[in-house]
Amino acid sequence: MLVALNLRIAVAAVSPILDVVRQDIDLTSAQVGLLGTVPVLSFAVFGSLATPLGRRLGLEPTMVLALVVSAAGEVLRAVSGSAPAFLAWSVLALAGMGMGNVLLPPLVKRYFPDRIGPVTAAYSVMLSISTAVPPLVAVPYAHAAGWRWAVGVWAALGLVATVPWLVVIVRSVAARAHLRELLRRAGGARPGRPDERVVPSAHAGDARLVWRSRLAWAMAVTFAMNSLGTYTVFAWLPEMLADAGLGTEAGGRWLALFAILGLPASLVAPVLTARMRSPFPLVAGFVTSWAIGYAGLLLAPTHGTAVWMVLLGLGTSSFPVLLALIGLRTATPGLAVVLSGMVQGVGYAIAALGPVGIGLLYDATGSWDAPIVVLLGLLVVLLVAGWHACRPQVLGAPAGHATRAAAQVGGPSDGQHLA
Repeated sequence: MLVALNLRIAVAAVSPILDVVRQDIDLTSAQVGLLGTVPVLSFAVFGSLATPLGRRLGLEPTMVLALVVSAAGEVLRAVSGSAPAFLAWSVLALAGMGMGNVLLPPLVKRYFPDRIGPVTAAYSVMLSISTAVPPLVAVPYAHAAGWRWAVGVWAALGLVATVPWLVVIVRSVAARAHLRELLRRAGGARPGRPDERVVPSAHAGDARLVWRSRLAWAMAVTFAMNSLGTYTVFAWLPEMLADAGLGTEAGGRWLALFAILGLPASLVAPVLTARMRSPFPLVAGFVTSWAIGYAGLLLAPTHGTAVWMVLLGLGTSSFPVLLALIGLRTATPGLAVVLSGMVQGVGYAIAALGPVGIGLLYDATGSWDAPIVVLLGLLVVLLVAGWHACRPQVLGAPAGHATRAAAQVGGPSDGQHLA
């Protein structure tokens, strides 16, 4: 829960106070635009690095490293004195968050194999809170204490989140040493690493299995289309509504509503996903919400705006469904970390094209009609990929057992009993 509270702060805490930051640091319009693209690219690049690091160091030490890196980036950009330094340290802060995005699903798989839905729902809610709360407090805090404190203070939450993981690591080392001593006295063989005895770590075979899997690619495309729509709305919704005549301030308020509305669905969707043989009806419902919301923006942006924002906010909820599926559709935590890295790495890389491409299309046409039509068309891709991603199969399950395993994803696993 503490980790999840950190995974959007570096993005959400800066954008509301950029005007204040620019009074002190000379950020050009191009650099401000780059700040909007950097989060998605960082999530893609550094999320992909989490898989080999997790394989080499272990999931828990890699998570601690990610939190420390993110906290360091937040502090360093808060004390930076130039635009290039501010951008560079922002990348560092986002690097840790990108790694954390990938590591959380396999950690849920490792520690809560029979509670994947509820635990994923709980940390998805924390993700929503980490998106919604910083913008609410950043502006008044920046005016009261200065923008540097408003940007850097969040590093303390990241350091707090490392504490329970350090306790887990220390206890694991102590337990391993105790077991080694018991076996030595009994004349037994030297024990292997806990990862090898209880929950196997990712290895090269896992990577080959995931990257050749149609299920994995379907999940990646579903993740990409959902994230592309989400980050495009974050980037352009205020301007869309301002051009429609609602004004910039109103656009900001509607954007906040859009961000907050993912909260209730995040609480329910993963739990339902874990109980359903195929959660495709959920994905279809969210795609329908996306479609009606886009159609409303296209045909009547100033009438029924609240309805369109509610529907768009609910549409983003394919995201927690996919987070739950990463654990539910893999046989081991090792496969889960590879699948998480692949899905989020590929997904965020494709999603990064959305805000840029939609902006270029708007510049070329001078209207938001064509960009919204394109976003509507991409929902068809999301729907088709989502159908394949939700099929009841499990990566790494023995032949003949995949379907049965997928149908019983909520039950305790052999790995849990062994642990």
